[in-house]
Amino acid sequence: MMKNFSKMMKQAQEMQQKMAEVQEKIAQAEVEGQAGAGMVKLTLNGKGELKTLTLDPKIMDPEDTEMAEDLIKAAFQDAKAKADAFAQEEMGKVTGGLGLPGGMQLPF
Repeated sequence: MMKNFSKMMKQAQEMQQKMAEVQEKIAQAEVEGQAGAGMVKLTLNGKGELKTLTLDPKIMDPEDTEMAEDLIKAAFQDAKAKADAFAQEEMGKVTGGLGLPGGMQLPF
């Protein structure tokens, strides 16, 4: 029985290491979001931090800032959805369909 427990602990430690590696890979990843047919482009890292923001001068109407605000929000949501999908895919490679949440630390 102790032999099986030791094996389980070793597997848990290996999974914890793999999870840490994947979390670092996710944090270093960059995804681009766009809106308004590319009039707004932004890049987020895997932590959701804004790295770059590019605005087409055509959306910079002082009389209509709402359009620019909406396009920035839409581009952010686009990038966030891509980042979430990337993170879920990478974590799925480690957990092998165990259904563990992305932030779970092993051993339990």
